[in-house]
Amino acid sequence: MNDDFELDLSPDQWAALRSLRNPRSNGRLKADLLESLVALGLVVINDGVPTMTQTGRKVLVRGSCRLLDLVA
Repeated sequence: MNDDFELDLSPDQWAALRSLRNPRSNGRLKADLLESLVALGLVVINDGVPTMTQTGRKVLVRGSCRLLDLVA
């Protein structure tokens, strides 16, 4: 596995990244969370709409397993 996608995101950042899977919920994200995800290269803003990048998708998929371990 590649460790390029191992990021230490806060629970709020994980929630924001997960919410970007559903385009209808994008408008409810806090600006500071979006800015932090943009700075990490996980999200881009296109015409005022936040969109998950390919890297963001990879981080979300890889991080999902780690999040499940924390819950268990």
